[in-house]
Amino acid sequence: MKKINIETAVGIFIILGLLSLGYLSVKLGDVSLFGTKQYTVKARFANVSGLKKGAAVEIAGVRVGKVADIRLEDYEADVELLIDPDVKLQEDAIASIRTQGIIGDKYIKIKTGGADEYIGDNGEILETESAIELEELISKYIFEKE
Repeated sequence: MKKINIETAVGIFIILGLLSLGYLSVKLGDVSLFGTKQYTVKARFANVSGLKKGAAVEIAGVRVGKVADIRLEDYEADVELLIDPDVKLQEDAIASIRTQGIIGDKYIKIKTGGADEYIGDNGEILETESAIELEELISKYIFEKE
């Protein structure tokens, strides 16, 4: 009788441990099991050097979404953003690629506009600023000194 109780307790403990491990894996992996409530917005950039899937999308320093996909279309980078449903982007918003810190990860910063119209699901941000390449700036400063 005692052996059955100990085995049952150990079994429950192992099951709870596996469930906890699964939960942590899903949370830390930023995986959405049941779909997402976020809406999709696209933006085209001439250069997205260093930007990766899953990068943050921020407005005023607050994370409001993430980069869902990056594709090459007509020699420009077509970036798909997932934006939180409670955030509304104006049609004249500007998306720019920035770096966190001096050599940090790239993220997309959105500057809000003043238009009355909002971008809907599968809409597009028309005004964009590409990533600034540090190597280009340094080489321009060094080699174009006159």
